[in-house]
Amino acid sequence: MAESSSVGRSSRAGAGWRIAWAISTVLAVQAVVVAIAALPVLAAWTALATWTAGRPLLRVVAFSLAAAPLYAVFVLILMAASALSTRALGWRSPANAEMRIADMGWPLLGWVRYMVAIHVVRVLAGLLVKGSPVWTAYLRLAGARLGRRVYVNSLAVSDYNLLEFGDDVVIGADVHIAGHTVERGVVKTAPVRLGRNVLVGIGSVVDIGIEAGDGCHIAALSFVPKCSKLEAGATYAGAPVRRVDTEAVRRPGAVSA
Repeated sequence: MAESSSVGRSSRAGAGWRIAWAISTVLAVQAVVVAIAALPVLAAWTALATWTAGRPLLRVVAFSLAAAPLYAVFVLILMAASALSTRALGWRSPANAEMRIADMGWPLLGWVRYMVAIHVVRVLAGLLVKGSPVWTAYLRLAGARLGRRVYVNSLAVSDYNLLEFGDDVVIGADVHIAGHTVERGVVKTAPVRLGRNVLVGIGSVVDIGIEAGDGCHIAALSFVPKCSKLEAGATYAGAPVRRVDTEAVRRPGAVSA
């Protein structure tokens, strides 16, 4: 019993040190990333303050006009610095993993640091650029394997390195796509693969391990359960999804979802 108790204390102490290290490193990295993005903005504001010294009206006008473009500069630098830092440090979501939260092992903590970096960009930059080619470029730089002309109009997308989208994929607003799920205290991961010309409708939820064939359409507000295989050229709807385009053919006059 004494030996078991000693092992338990040692395990908890080890987990505590791992957690402390993960928190300190992620805070340090994010502080540097945000500082790099803010540096040119602060330099520009300092220059404006010097130029408008003693002219309060001009200062108000100059700072007002500079706010939007300087924020855009901050956003672009933040996305690039964050994505490059996670690449350099090897922070990513492990593929096809099962990580017990109670263990607080290194793979889990590395995944947590990657998710924190993603979240910082979502909060500080995402609303400005989501759905644009700039957001697609950031997702690629952060690890996603995306084809040409891919548009992701959602911030509820994560585990970028586990996402594989073909050409001309469109992800609607508020779609949730992640390469991880949590079941009974275990974080499980698996890739999400969407073929060419796949459309995911507004507000849908796509679970882990999904494979959708070319030209597949997922209707709005649908739920795709984990490890589902969706056929090419088919239309799916519902929670959970079912194929609906064949039903429309069997029932003349029915409206497809």
